[in-house]
Amino acid sequence: MTIVLHEPGVEGLAGAVDALRAWQDDRTPLQLHPGDLGWAWALGAERLAAAVRTWSADGRIIAVGYLDAPDLLRLTTAPDLRQDEVLARQLLADLDAPERGVLPSGKVGLEIPNGALLREVLLEAGWNPDEPWTPLRHDLSEPVKDSGLRIEVAGPETAGARTAVHRSAFGSPRFTEEIWLVLAAGPVYADARCLIGYDDQDNAVAAVTVWSAGPGKPGLLEPMGVHADHRGRGHGTAISVAAAAALREMGASSALVCTQSSNAAAVATYRAAGYEPSSERLDVSRAA
Repeated sequence: MTIVLHEPGVEGLAGAVDALRAWQDDRTPLQLHPGDLGWAWALGAERLAAAVRTWSADGRIIAVGYLDAPDLLRLTTAPDLRQDEVLARQLLADLDAPERGVLPSGKVGLEIPNGALLREVLLEAGWNPDEPWTPLRHDLSEPVKDSGLRIEVAGPETAGARTAVHRSAFGSPRFTEEIWLVLAAGPVYADARCLIGYDDQDNAVAAVTVWSAGPGKPGLLEPMGVHADHRGRGHGTAISVAAAAALREMGASSALVCTQSSNAAAVATYRAAGYEPSSERLDVSRAA
């Protein structure tokens, strides 16, 4: 098997998204999701494309990596090749060679699904176990209970409320209405919804974006936040319930989310909303 590393460019992003969509399965661990690229589309297709790499063999994409931060690569592979040694060793070679443009030199982290041979190969090569994460899953085979909030699907006319909740929740001034419009115009957003939760005083108290990978496949929450002025009242749990209900309406088989294991409050919020934790996942990292 001859494996080729690609910089897909804007024109190749659709192929990467299609591959990620095809790989989502309730039997495989939480992994890089088309919604992750959809959320990043808010920064513009050119900037996203510069952060994406694909690996292919015989014209088929078999691995996708997304540099989510200057020191963090999120990477997944075709499920049928997750234990393939040729692919694992090629990925190691590309990750450890800064001139190949996948990772910068210096300390970096790598997110890969549990059960990937690549993890063992990296650890043998001197990489180290890193931050633990807790994946959580809400089965959607049965109807979801009412969230208790009034839920509105965000559109151009309510983008201000959606982005205001996000800015307050995450202390991120960059997520403006203009950025939301770029996000919503991205092709991946055709399979997504932004939900705004309102309390009984009509305050926008929480928001979440949900991403479908297609009927019968797991959907993703990315991101979920509660307005800083309305914390401690169960709104995070309520909007997470609403997210599961929205994904069920969209045909998803389950709703997935992942948070740092150290964030006990977030884990408790999702569990209260009916999301069941699965085996903890460790990132791996390379020292500077």
